[in-house]
Amino acid sequence: MEFAEKCKNALYASIIGDALGVPVESSTRQELALSAVKNMLGYGRYDQPEGTWSDDTSMILSTMESLCRGYNLQDMGKIFCSWLFEGKWTAYGFVFDAGFTTVTALESIFSGSKTVYTSGGSSEDDNGNGALMRMLPPALFFSKEKTGAFLEHIHEISAITHAHPRSKIGCGIYSLFLRSLLESKDKTAALNAATTEAGSYYSADRLFKKELKHFNRIMSHDIVSAERYNIYSSGYVVDTLEASIWCFMNHDNTKDILLEAVNLGLDTDTTGTVAGGLAGLEYGLEDIPGKWIKSVAKKNEIDKLIKKFIKIISLER
Repeated sequence: MEFAEKCKNALYASIIGDALGVPVESSTRQELALSAVKNMLGYGRYDQPEGTWSDDTSMILSTMESLCRGYNLQDMGKIFCSWLFEGKWTAYGFVFDAGFTTVTALESIFSGSKTVYTSGGSSEDDNGNGALMRMLPPALFFSKEKTGAFLEHIHEISAITHAHPRSKIGCGIYSLFLRSLLESKDKTAALNAATTEAGSYYSADRLFKKELKHFNRIMSHDIVSAERYNIYSSGYVVDTLEASIWCFMNHDNTKDILLEAVNLGLDTDTTGTVAGGLAGLEYGLEDIPGKWIKSVAKKNEIDKLIKKFIKIISLER
């Protein structure tokens, strides 16, 4: 599969994963066991039409738009604020879902009380998945950089909203895994390469090293063989990353990975988004029903942005 095709598939699988999860967000696993998601649904949790995506996709699209103009954190922060306060890159012109840490950070930028370099939440309570959800475009954009520069950029983008070292590590591991999947034909080898790189980089820094213990199940690969009942799918960055990797490593097609992610319950849209990036990159969209893809809100606008973004990152390779 060509680089451009892989990137397009990954971006679309993320968006589809988000849209599959929106109607059942906050549903428990027990509730979904009685009425599992099997198709694209509408009018659930947020009473939105089928194919509606949430803040996950909004932030992915906003990040892509900014990166199309080059790497500029101030521009990125400005677009994020346009999403939250003006409805830019929303499915229907308004925001119906946004995390507390993200909102707090963007409000501080919008009001002028902080800059993009100081806005991110840095307490232990600020380790939600609001930065992780938007890391697919940066991982693709910076994929040819050396590990140090690559992770520095990932951390800077995370820190616009989520500046705690734990959030940065979560974003870093995910981004390294995506980068490894671009180059490897074997997902187990790609996970091994990503965790090896992450371990080497983060263990060399005192602040990061003490946070690595939170990612032990990923770093040891124990997450792959974990039982489903030991997979947590809350909005906590570690839970989302673990759940997404577990879904990806335990299924061999994009459709099953996305449905598994959503049916884990709780933060269904973000688990679907994060797992979708991995799945689309590895397995493409061949098994995804055409109806799901066609139902995606603002598909024409998304198509144009993805095409522009992929053209730019393809020129860098």
